[in-house]
Amino acid sequence: MEDLDCSAVLADVWLLLDNECDESAKARLTEHINRCSPCIEAYGLEEKLKSLLNRKCGGERAPDSLRQRLTMEIRTTFTQVETRIETAE
Repeated sequence: MEDLDCSAVLADVWLLLDNECDESAKARLTEHINRCSPCIEAYGLEEKLKSLLNRKCGGERAPDSLRQRLTMEIRTTFTQVETRIETAE
């Protein structure tokens, strides 16, 4: 299987969590995540965030201000994870 870059995996982690990727992509992403501890950690955080959002906002539309705050938090977290990955390499 093709070796994926961590940033590519992290960019597609929500597709995996939402079951929106094809079987081939799912296999590649899962294989990489299972072999890469920074990606396992990032995947776990995203999985917890998705679970929390489903519990707290299931069926409700979040206010735009909340969406903007969450988007900024996700970007900040993603940048921090990217920095840790780059430092680890």
